[in-house]
Amino acid sequence: MRATRKILIALTSHGDLAGLRPTGYYLAEAAHPWHVFTEAGYTVDFVSVAGGEPPIDGADLTDPIQKAFTEDTTVQAQLAVTPTFAEVDQADYDAILFAGGHGAVFDFPDDPDLATVARDLYERGGVVSAVCHGPAALVGITLSDGSPIVAGKNIAAFTDSEEAAVGLTDVVPFLLQSTLEKQGGKHTGAADWQPHVVTDGNLVTGQNPASSTGVAEAVVKVLRH
Repeated sequence: MRATRKILIALTSHGDLAGLRPTGYYLAEAAHPWHVFTEAGYTVDFVSVAGGEPPIDGADLTDPIQKAFTEDTTVQAQLAVTPTFAEVDQADYDAILFAGGHGAVFDFPDDPDLATVARDLYERGGVVSAVCHGPAALVGITLSDGSPIVAGKNIAAFTDSEEAAVGLTDVVPFLLQSTLEKQGGKHTGAADWQPHVVTDGNLVTGQNPASSTGVAEAVVKVLRH
């Protein structure tokens, strides 16, 4: 695989949590990977399901990295006009990272262009990564042989226990951990809210927001291997 030194961060476009409150992508899960990737010398681009400016959830501007992300003029210009998955060429990127936030479980699994981009990148040896609810993208990705991308793979994702802890078990369209396990994923989890990152070949996944930095560091490690 030719090295492009570019990584794509994928964001949900879904901004409504079943009428309960606004949602979107969890800011830390984009900002912390962006920080790791740029510090490692990679150019970061963004993509979203619907294109345009994706909705934000969970912002904590007391976190200097999130604050830097929101104040970076290049990042903000990119986020104002994100392309859709149909408008990006996966061949331009070494890796893709699917950021979480509850919006992801509503629109990541059902986007065929997302699935195509991720499958093609993965099958040519690029790194597919996801954190927290970001692995909802993996639910909709099948490989060229028809198998789910997670089948037989060691993975992590927002756990059923964590979904229960935030009181949204009956609100989300599906439980992420259980669904990935039904597709053959070998899920492991840490205690609620503790960082947990799993690397299996060129698939890197993390459990929750606390895993965001670790997932990005693991992606860089795979790319440098």
